[in-house]
Amino acid sequence: MDNLTLKLRGMSCASCANNVEQAILSIPGVIDCNVNVGTEQATIKYDRQRVNLENIQAAIDAAGYSSYSLDDQNMGEDDAEKASNLAENRELNLKVMVGGVISIFLFFGSLPMMTGVNLPLIPGFLHNPWVQLVLTTPVEFWCGGSFYRNAWKSLKRHTATMDTLISLGTGAAYLYSVFVTLFPGFLLAQGLEPHVYYEVAAIVVTLILLGRLLESRAKGQTSVAIHKLMGLQPRNARVIRGGVEMDLPIGEVRVNDEILVRPGEKIPVDGEVITGVSTVDEAMVTGESVPVKKQPGDEVIGATINGAGAFEFRVTRVGKDTFLAQIVKLVQQAQGSKAPIQRLADQVTGWFVPVVMAIAIATFVIWFNFTGNFTLATITMVGVLIIACPCALGLATPTSVMVGTGKGAENGILIKSAESLELAHKIQIIVLDKTGTLTQGKPTVTDFVTVNGTDNGNELQLLQLAATVERNSEHPLAAAVVKYAQSQQVSLSESAVTEFGSQTGSGVQGIVAEHLVQIGTQRWLAELGINTVALQQYREDWESASKTVIWIAVDGELQGIMGIADALKPSSAVAVKALQKLGLEVVMLTGDNRQTAQAIAQLVGITGVFAEVRPDQKAAIIQSLQNATASKSKIVAMVGDGINDAPALAQADVGIAIGTGTDIAIAASDITLISGDLQAIVTAIQLSRATIGNIQQNLFFAFIYNIIGIPIAAGILYPVFGWLLNPIIAGAAMALSSLSVVTNALRLRNFQPKLTA
Repeated sequence: MDNLTLKLRGMSCASCANNVEQAILSIPGVIDCNVNVGTEQATIKYDRQRVNLENIQAAIDAAGYSSYSLDDQNMGEDDAEKASNLAENRELNLKVMVGGVISIFLFFGSLPMMTGVNLPLIPGFLHNPWVQLVLTTPVEFWCGGSFYRNAWKSLKRHTATMDTLISLGTGAAYLYSVFVTLFPGFLLAQGLEPHVYYEVAAIVVTLILLGRLLESRAKGQTSVAIHKLMGLQPRNARVIRGGVEMDLPIGEVRVNDEILVRPGEKIPVDGEVITGVSTVDEAMVTGESVPVKKQPGDEVIGATINGAGAFEFRVTRVGKDTFLAQIVKLVQQAQGSKAPIQRLADQVTGWFVPVVMAIAIATFVIWFNFTGNFTLATITMVGVLIIACPCALGLATPTSVMVGTGKGAENGILIKSAESLELAHKIQIIVLDKTGTLTQGKPTVTDFVTVNGTDNGNELQLLQLAATVERNSEHPLAAAVVKYAQSQQVSLSESAVTEFGSQTGSGVQGIVAEHLVQIGTQRWLAELGINTVALQQYREDWESASKTVIWIAVDGELQGIMGIADALKPSSAVAVKALQKLGLEVVMLTGDNRQTAQAIAQLVGITGVFAEVRPDQKAAIIQSLQNATASKSKIVAMVGDGINDAPALAQADVGIAIGTGTDIAIAASDITLISGDLQAIVTAIQLSRATIGNIQQNLFFAFIYNIIGIPIAAGILYPVFGWLLNPIIAGAAMALSSLSVVTNALRLRNFQPKLTA
């Protein structure tokens, strides 16, 4: 299964998005498709063996739209895209200006008809219907030409869109006025006044174009976070090749190049420091406000800002593989996805235009039958066609999602899909891994005791055996043992470790210099039949102090015990308290022993603890929490950073990975906290709640606008108040409805996390 993202051209409303989506889904081999009217993009999953890019683009062309593939290597818009957008905006601006000037003349020319009063300051020729016809025609067919072209394309496909409604509404007003201009005597013979409504056709077209212009500008602001990220990467890099420094465009930098970074400069791409020491401001990428010290061996991220020092680094990732490019890609994918709440709007939009057309026809028939007034029936029908707006419904969700996911990226939170963003606000239970999540994930040996004491070098000999075996393990505790041995000036045994084995969640063993060395939990050693009573008192004291205890046996006999401490992250206790204040049940899940787990939990204020859980059991624990009640499942989030957390992250309704953890954990998660700061969990949930609240407001505005506006346009108030909605007002209201939804979504840009508990 392959993924493809296409940029779409020619869409004007949510109905267009539905048409494109259905056209793509009808292709054999296309598995799934999401068309986002806000980003004007189609995200497609397809089987390469059955369908290709040309087939998909041909189907889009046949539906009356155009498309091109987005190059993953280009983080921003290419020059052709920018030029195309600029040309479109210039043309739209010109049409609005021309339409606006002509509409002003037509408005004043129609005032005597609308008010019944002759105004002496208005030139008489403006009242002439032939003059109004000449003025209106370019507005109707040049300024509003796209409405007719798109409506014709829809008609050929036996579908209808927003352009269909606009074309029918303004076209009806224009053609009626032309008929009256050509045959005024016909209406006089029917006892009707030969009024023309050219101003309706021209002003409505202009207002709708103005609305689209404002909407386009507002929509551009919804993706401001993406544009900020795109603009972070510098254009050039100072590369050292063959001992010579040279400034090269960023596109010419290659993996393993050496790059010099001077004080205050941006780091161009990802790499590893080889010489020099400095501090780097990573806030724009990770959300971490405190500059991070960098020295040889440390990783640096492209687009971050160097501090006062200078250093050289070796390039490890370029182009689409850089950390920044991956962030941009993930945010774009999230902005192009659909939240479950959008399904309702999609369903309504699917039948909206046909229903409105039916209502408009019914309105004409009813008014003509009851009053016999053709003009009145036409004007009410035009009002219904013009005021109806599926655009507001279509924009309600994607605009909020775009702003919400962008705001998350600004705060160091990568939300992979709109579904994850929506689901996060429903979380009831949040499960936190201990090591690397609540703690810093950098365990250090603090205590070491042997059965035989320290005489005759016994302690160092045992430490040498233990570290030699642990050197073959990737576990953080193993790294702590090796680092401790090195700090004690103990050289690791040159003898190869044979028969090395790892018991997941229990320990490791191997043969060194003909000695069987086994290192792990007390439970594991007990299962192996090794007596651990001799050092029991140390275990109790250390575990009470929140230390992890590992046991060392040689040739089946207990020889030593180590206490390893992993300091809590400074933000852990505050974050846990803040999560509890949000009404969430916070649970800790760890493979560590129960006493140590309870001690850590007590420090951060967690009461629910699952300890001594093997990695293969973690997913089952998450599932049991999800099914805690027989009548209704609970929404559970899992927060972790290690490979052993990946199954649990995948099982959880919302998997949240610590960005400083493993790639596997990040891949299995729905949300990634780039900085590793637990307070970002609080921010993510607050952002989710704010975004969903904003979407609900947008949907309410969109629904209530149409529910109230369409009946008023149909003349429901006329029998009571003798009042009909002028089509000009209907056009203005329709244009403003979409703009109001986008503007409301933009309020999310003011979101500020409440990080104090």
